[in-house]
Amino acid sequence: MYSFLTRNRIISAICVILALFVILTGALVKIQIIDGDAYAAEVSNVSSSTSPISAARGEILDCNGQKLVYNEQCSSVIFDAAYFPPSSQNEQRNNIIISLIRMFDAEGVEWINNLPLEFDKKGNVKFKKDSDTEIKEMKSREMLNLNDYATAQNCYDALVDEFELENFVPKDVLKVAAVRYEMKRLYFSVRIPYTFAEKVPEIIVSRIKENSNFYRGVDVEIVPVRTYTDGKLAPHILGMTGIISAEEYAEKKDEGYGMTDYLGKSGVELAMEYYLKGTDGEKTVYTDANGKKTVEVTKKPEQGNSVILTINSGMQKVAQDALRECCETSTGFGISPAGAVVVLSCKDSSVLACASYPTYDISTYYDDADKLNKAKGSPLWNRALVSTYACGSTAKPSVAIAALEEKIIDEDFTVYCDGTYTFLGQDFKCEQAHANAYVNVVEAIDESCNTFFMTVGAMVGIDKMNEYRMMLGLGSKTGCELNEAVGVLDSPEYRASINQKWLAGYVVQSAIGQAGNLFTPIQLANYVNTIANGGTRYRTHFIKSVKSFDYTRTIYENKAEVVTETGISAETLDIVKRGMLEVGTTGYCAKYFRHLPVDVACKTGTSQEYRISEDGYSFKINNGFLIAFAPYENPEIAIAAVGEGMISGVYVAPVIAACVEYYCGLSDNVEAPQPEGVLIP
Repeated sequence: MYSFLTRNRIISAICVILALFVILTGALVKIQIIDGDAYAAEVSNVSSSTSPISAARGEILDCNGQKLVYNEQCSSVIFDAAYFPPSSQNEQRNNIIISLIRMFDAEGVEWINNLPLEFDKKGNVKFKKDSDTEIKEMKSREMLNLNDYATAQNCYDALVDEFELENFVPKDVLKVAAVRYEMKRLYFSVRIPYTFAEKVPEIIVSRIKENSNFYRGVDVEIVPVRTYTDGKLAPHILGMTGIISAEEYAEKKDEGYGMTDYLGKSGVELAMEYYLKGTDGEKTVYTDANGKKTVEVTKKPEQGNSVILTINSGMQKVAQDALRECCETSTGFGISPAGAVVVLSCKDSSVLACASYPTYDISTYYDDADKLNKAKGSPLWNRALVSTYACGSTAKPSVAIAALEEKIIDEDFTVYCDGTYTFLGQDFKCEQAHANAYVNVVEAIDESCNTFFMTVGAMVGIDKMNEYRMMLGLGSKTGCELNEAVGVLDSPEYRASINQKWLAGYVVQSAIGQAGNLFTPIQLANYVNTIANGGTRYRTHFIKSVKSFDYTRTIYENKAEVVTETGISAETLDIVKRGMLEVGTTGYCAKYFRHLPVDVACKTGTSQEYRISEDGYSFKINNGFLIAFAPYENPEIAIAAVGEGMISGVYVAPVIAACVEYYCGLSDNVEAPQPEGVLIP
């Protein structure tokens, strides 16, 4: 009985399995053979395309972690080619675009218009000023395919014809054409969406969404937008971003850049582009046989790294405010107020503050660009790093160092000054009030005696003088990450390079900071820092470190980099520094520093410069300089300041005083510095 039941169960199981196999085989035959063509057709009607998702740029912070540049999430109106009317449907495209333009114009909201055409007061089409590059591209074979000599009207007519704009009034033609032209220029496609406007207010976002059936292919995306905590703080240092140019795209497309990407154009944004640029993501649009579209994020974007600066935002603000006040109240000679100041850490030449005046608000740069480019005083120009000046008597400590180190003079060596120095039959004046007196090196630095330094300069000679100036970094780049000028160290070789003859009198002029010497403020700051810290010249730098966007990893850390160990003796430096101490405690600048709890050592300088007036006349002005370090006993900060059109370097002493006040915690208008070791981290 048991074996009979078992056999029946086995037979039944086999039958069930065979039946399931027959059913599955039939289903496969139906799918693959009977209905195979239908399924294949359905699959072939499903398409996909990918487009990038822009990554947020990395943030820029000051040395204490305060955000200076970050990303704000804003609404952008974009055209999505997967849904937007195709190029064959010009009327539909144009109707959507003009409707958007009228909506934006009614609300006073800007939309992107880069077309280099506009109307004059008589209603005639003309090219926009300062748009030569854009005009050339517009006429190119790839765009309107016009001759180089084509007029603005020719371009207008070509736009009307290509984009079928005959039914629009002229003012609307240029508006719609601006959008259609930009879409073409940027190769609008599924892979390359077009951004119509950025930072769009909610009222417009709502209207677009409420009328989505009409605004076919018009979408609103939340995108990161570059934002500044204070657009007036260190704009020349932070720099700006802008949309990639055709030349930049050709150079960087293999590095992952798209035609609509933004990248750094100046300052830290440019210098640290590699670290700040994030990695774009991707989204894939799937379209089925019925036209239904679905979107899937197939690669998430990665935000760029965070760049930590050596700049102390408190010190930076104090330096900027003091420089502005000084320039606006002390500049003479009928020129626009202008100047610069650089503050370095004595331990490694990291830049704590770097200001140029006049300045601008970087957060409104693109709105104000035309006005800024035409403004008096060139506010976009970074005088601290790019302007070069004859530095006057601030060069005298370098001459003293050369003479002392070469044993040409010692501390007891004196020069008799009666107010005039004669060299090769030419008389030079000494402007100081020590006539009929013997002056030693400490006194000569304190009283800025031209006679002493011309005498000693002639004894040292131009070759040795320049040898020590080169050690101290004058006339060469300081090595910082940003664009800086080289400057000029005047010499027979330099004069020969510009087809000029070296004259014997240049050596004594060079000794007092004249002749052809031209140095930048950041060079002067690093020069005085080398004297202050005991003879080590460091590479200046604005970058402290680079962190991952979430601050969990250190990508790059900037270590102190020694450029030159000058080997200048402590005895020589002590003599020179004592002369500078006299200037700051009992000399010309003493009244500006008496209230400070630390001693300031400094050296003034004044030089002459010829300017050309608006009516073409040449006139002479003075520029004032002051180099300084503090505290005297244990130097922590080195500073150089310049004021264009100032009678002497004494007039920029308030700028130095304000920076030292901040260092000492005495500033009322900004937060006091953190405990020692944090201000200069």
